[in-house]
Amino acid sequence: MDKYTKDLLDCSSKLDAMIEECGQITNLARSIISGDNTDSTIQLLEKLLAIANDRSLTIEAKKMAAILKDSLVRYYGHFYLMEICNNKSEPVEKEKTLKELLDELNSLVGLDSVKDKVKDLIAYQKVQKMRRDNNLHSVKNTLHLAFLGNPGTGKTTVARIVGRIYKQLGLLSKGHFVEVSRTDLIAGYQGQTALKVKKVIEKAKGGTLFIDEAYSLTENDHSDSYGRECLTELTKALEDYRDDLAVIVAGYTEPMQKFFESNPGLRSRFSTFIEFEDYSVRELEEILVDMCAKNDYELSESAKKLLHIYLENKVNSKEENFANGRMIRNLYEELVMNHARRVFNMETPNIVDLKTILDVDFNQLPNQNLKNADPAS
Repeated sequence: MDKYTKDLLDCSSKLDAMIEECGQITNLARSIISGDNTDSTIQLLEKLLAIANDRSLTIEAKKMAAILKDSLVRYYGHFYLMEICNNKSEPVEKEKTLKELLDELNSLVGLDSVKDKVKDLIAYQKVQKMRRDNNLHSVKNTLHLAFLGNPGTGKTTVARIVGRIYKQLGLLSKGHFVEVSRTDLIAGYQGQTALKVKKVIEKAKGGTLFIDEAYSLTENDHSDSYGRECLTELTKALEDYRDDLAVIVAGYTEPMQKFFESNPGLRSRFSTFIEFEDYSVRELEEILVDMCAKNDYELSESAKKLLHIYLENKVNSKEENFANGRMIRNLYEELVMNHARRVFNMETPNIVDLKTILDVDFNQLPNQNLKNADPAS
């Protein structure tokens, strides 16, 4: 809870105690914080004006009413500044056609089963909308999706594309993308989590809400009262705003199964579950080569052979929570740094030197036994 919200609640509680309002003023303040801004604000201001004009009340009560009014002004100033900053932080992307979005989906490395399922989903939603537009019976399934799989398998990227496709099909009014995690939804005080969830839902309406590592909302099992409060509010929103909100939850497969078991009504709100498989060695190689090409780097033939050895070792000794594309991103950054150190010590590097990553750059990777590997083999 930020200091402006806390100050508004504290002042409301103190004024309630002074004039014996039985919590009415505090309830109005809570309504304002929860998003019921206009009516509750007018009612609170009317009460404060009545207190100021009531000759039977003490000077201390009238002073507290004035303090509460100032607190309300500060709260709204902070609230709208945050709104402006949040809106500004969301870059406005040029709207793409449905064909361009499908091409973007198809251009992703691997994910064949994911692409097929997304295309089936889009075909179904598009045809059902066409049937509705022609006054034919249609079943409007929920837009909500569950993405299951290890990190680095493209879940966030696909979620962004799906959200923009929904907008292109006329299923969402705005098409913006809001990404949150546990810290954005769970508050530190009882009763405040529901307010946090409502604010997030309000911000996401008309677009796509992506909840990464959604299982963390219930990571403390059934003892986590804040998590249960969050899921109760979220489950309600999934139904109430299903016509203009797509919620996509994502996370590891097994913890996500437990997540859906934690609330009886949660699983029924999601009609589509998509499994994201780990990338193969060939696909991981392709991702790194593409990443290099987009940034004007290229791998020498011997470096490509070492890359294959490196990735085979990683995939064959795959640990739990294998990082897939994230591992490739980290590998790319390490190779670029090793390349920079090497080229920096050259007297007059040419354009080939500046763009080519060599096998020696792989040998500089930490904790990798590639020095004895034969790139020519």
